[in-house]
Amino acid sequence: MPQEAAKYPLVDLVRQSPPFDIDHVPDDAWMKDKVILITGGASGFGAGFLKRWAAAGAVIIAADIDVRNGDRLVQEVKKATGNPNVYFLHCDVTDWQSQVNLFREAAKLSPHGGIDTVVANAGISQGKRPFEEPIHLDRANPPPPDTAVLDVNLTGVVYTIHLALWYLPRNPGSSPASPNSTPSATLRDRHLMLMASVAGLMPIPAAPLYGASKHAVVGLYRTLRSSSFMHGVRVSMLCPYFIDTPMADTSIRVAMAGGTLGEVGDVVEAATRFAADPRVVGRAVFVGPKLKVKQDEAGDWRLVEGKDQDAEQRAIWEIYPHDFESSDVFQRRLVSLMNRVTEIRGWTGWAQDMVAAILYGLRSWWR
Repeated sequence: MPQEAAKYPLVDLVRQSPPFDIDHVPDDAWMKDKVILITGGASGFGAGFLKRWAAAGAVIIAADIDVRNGDRLVQEVKKATGNPNVYFLHCDVTDWQSQVNLFREAAKLSPHGGIDTVVANAGISQGKRPFEEPIHLDRANPPPPDTAVLDVNLTGVVYTIHLALWYLPRNPGSSPASPNSTPSATLRDRHLMLMASVAGLMPIPAAPLYGASKHAVVGLYRTLRSSSFMHGVRVSMLCPYFIDTPMADTSIRVAMAGGTLGEVGDVVEAATRFAADPRVVGRAVFVGPKLKVKQDEAGDWRLVEGKDQDAEQRAIWEIYPHDFESSDVFQRRLVSLMNRVTEIRGWTGWAQDMVAAILYGLRSWWR
C-alpha cells in the first residue's frame, strides 16, 4: 500500500540528521580528546560511559553526590586505561550553585577550556516515601509529599540543560552542529545527551513521579531538538528499558520475573554512537533486551523462535523518528514485542527470574 506523503516536513529546517543507522559502528578515535561532562557518573550508566570513553582517549569529568564511589572509579579507570584526563567532582544536581560550580570547574579542567558533550544522566528511581501512600494528612501541619525523584530527575536535568546551553555554543574551536560534518575532522563538538527511560514512553505502575519525571525529559528532548539548531547544539536522547543495574532493585526484578532485563553494555554502545558521531543530530533510541527479530513485508518487526538465518539480534531501536515528518508507531510495536518475549519464556523463565531477584536482594542486604 503506498505511503501517504508527508505534510509540511521540517527536517531540513531543524537540521535533523537522517534516520539513525542502528548497524553503523562509529570509530572510537572520533572521541579522542573530546571533553565530556557526565552527571551521575559514579555508578550505573554513568560509570559505563566513563570507562568506555576514557578508554577511547576522551577527557572525562564525572560528577556525582557519591564521592566515595566516584573517587574510587576514577582511580581504577586511570590505572586501567592509562588515561590521566579522568576527573571526579562532587555535585548535588538538585542544587543550582553546585551545578554552576561543576561546569566552571569542568571548563578549567578542559585542556582547551570548553566542553564538547554534556550527558544529563543523574537520576533516582524513588524517594523515601511512596507518593501514593500519603501519611499524617489529618495533622494540623501535614507533611508534603516526597518529591526527591522530581528534584533529581527533572529539576536537576533542567539545571544541567540550562548550563549546557550556555557552555556548548561557547566551546572554543567548535562550529554549529551539522548532519553534514566530517567526524574525523570535527575536533570540537556541541552535544547534549539526555537520559530518559522506558518510563518516559509508557506508564510504569506504582512509579507516578518517576514516570512524570521521565515523560518530562522526553518532552524536553522533543522540544529542544526543534530549536537547538539556533545555538548550533545537537541533542540526543536514550530511553533504556529495565536494565541490569543497581537501580533495578529487588522489587523491579520481582515485577520483571518471566520477562527479561537489558544489558548495560547495549546502553553504553548506543550512547557511544551518539557521542562519537557529530553527524547524528536530533535522534533518540530505546535500548532494551536483545531480541531475535525479523522484519516482515509490512515493515513490522516479529520475534523469531528457533533458527532463522535471516533473523538478527537487536537491542537498539530508534524512537520518535517522524516528529517532523509523520506519526510514530513505535510504542505499539515495542509493547507487542515485549509481551511476546514474556509469553515465550513462560513459567520457567518466571521461576528463574524470581529466584535471581530474591538472591539479588539477599546479596545487597549482606553487603
